[in-house]
This record gives sequence, structure tokens and C-alpha cells, in this order.
Amino acid sequence: METTAEEQLLGPLLLARGTIDRSALLRGDSGWLARAWANPSSRVLLVHQGRTLVRRTGEQVDAVLSTTADAPEGERFLLGVEDDVAYFAVTAPLPGFADADVNGRVVAPLGLRDTPEGEPFPAGLREVGALLGDRDAGLLVYAVALEAWHTTHEYCPRCGSRTRVEAGGHIRVCPEDNSQHFPRVDPAVIMLVRDERDRCLLARGPQWPEGRLSILAGFVEPGESLEHAVIREVAEEVGVNVINPRYLGSQPWPFPRSLMLGFFAEATSTEITCDLAEIAEARWFTRAELLAALRSGEVRLPPPVSIARRLIETWYGDHLTGDW
Repeated sequence: METTAEEQLLGPLLLARGTIDRSALLRGDSGWLARAWANPSSRVLLVHQGRTLVRRTGEQVDAVLSTTADAPEGERFLLGVEDDVAYFAVTAPLPGFADADVNGRVVAPLGLRDTPEGEPFPAGLREVGALLGDRDAGLLVYAVALEAWHTTHEYCPRCGSRTRVEAGGHIRVCPEDNSQHFPRVDPAVIMLVRDERDRCLLARGPQWPEGRLSILAGFVEPGESLEHAVIREVAEEVGVNVINPRYLGSQPWPFPRSLMLGFFAEATSTEITCDLAEIAEARWFTRAELLAALRSGEVRLPPPVSIARRLIETWYGDHLTGDW
């Protein structure tokens, strides 16, 4: 199937990159896992509350990977293999950054750009997902998603017993009833709505400050198709009717476990009636109006790492400035 000009412009989504083989067939091989962990060439990505350590060299940002011998104790996940090197994630506090805020998150004394080159810096996907190379971005999004799932699934939903981690971190097993529990993702549609004048609909959630706008999104409900979810969510949130949802791409969004499925949709009505519990305001923009609002600072867009930003730029036809 040929790609459209819009799909070509969309390009690779920054959290949908990765180079390693996930090596699912090796997860259940306890002997191989033990040998891989003992191999000096294996590498470990530490992850704690969605963050890892990175270091900057000039404009390049890389994840800090350790050997298994240097890795601290913690739950261990197999991320995959590349060029005969096994990659693991370990969930443990990041060494050298023990301070935390009231929510338990790591407090960094400086920003990444203010940290001396080569010095480790604690960062999450929102901060460095767009800066990391393909391999490291794929490793981090994978590790963050696994950590988030394990953190909230320590106990069996059937009997309440504490479960144990197996299969390289990809299964939790209940010791009482032997039930197996696998990591899950929550599908969510995110859609750029255009009207017959090719204007773009942007909106703001009530929890966001004024000027912070994005496109509409919502979770897929049980027994619902992706296309119907697009139509339903737009109607519910802003009262606009849409047709012809067209899929453009997807990327994981592990905050905590979503898979964002991007669509364009055509509006057959333009009058906006916001569900104020979900949407504080919504506005139609021409390209010229959006550019002027960005230049004046009236509007700020989602960061480049998000699929929302990529869909907006695909509609606009070029890269835009004005991040949150």
C-alpha cells in the first residue's frame, strides 16, 4: 500500500522507535537468563518511577547502561537482544539521586543542559524521549511501561495473594491458584479533527493552564472499534460530528500504560459544545491563525515527543515551535 504525503510527513513517532529483538522465546528459558545475566557483555538500564540516568555529550544524549555486576538489587526484566548483547532493566533507586519530592519522585539539582557533559542526570521520557537514539528510546519506553505495570499488579486479582515475577518480567504468577497475569496496554484514540475549510480543532483540558492546547483523545471502551471510539469521543467532548476516521500511526505512551492510536477525522458540523468536565475550551484554527497564536505566545503545543504534536505538524505541513 502506498503511503500518502501526510503519512510521509508524520515520519517515525519518537516513542515508537527501537532496534532490539524483544526475544520473547528466551523469556521462559531460566538457564539462558542466568547465563545472560552472568555475561560481562550484558547491559542494564536502571529505571525508577519512570526515570533513568542519561548523560550528554555535546548535542548527543545517551542512556547510562551498566554491567550486570554493577547493577543494584531490584526486579529484573529482560528487554531483548541486539548483536548478541542482552539488555535488561532493573527497578531500583537511581544511584546518586536519593532525594525525592513529596510525591516520591527524584529531584534533580540541575537541568540536563546545565549538567556537565558526561555526568549522569535523572530523566524521563517526556524530557529526553525525543533526544535519545533509536535503541535507547526503545529500551526506556519498554522499561518504563513494564515498571508501571508491575508496580500496580503485585497482587493476584482473583485471591489477593502476592504474585511472583517470571518469564523475564513478562508474567506475574499467583502462588496460590497458579493464575498467570500478563502486562496490558490501554488503547486510546487521539484524533486531529478538520472541517471543510481545513481548519484544525484544538482543545484544553480543565486541568491545564490557559494557552496549553492539544487535539482530542479518549480511551477505547469495551466492545468498541477504534473508528467508533473516534466518532464517540469527539461528539462527547465537544459536540462535533465527524466521519471517515483515518488511521495514521501509533506509539506507546507509558503514563502509565496507554497505546495512542492516531487518526485524522472529518467534521460534518462545526458548532462546539464542550463537556466542561473534560474540556475547558475548544477552538478552530486555520494554519495562519495557529502560527500567529504560537508566535505571540497565546498558544503552546504538546512536546515533540507526543503523537499529538506530530499529528498537528502533519496537518500544518511543517514543524512548529511553542512547546508546553
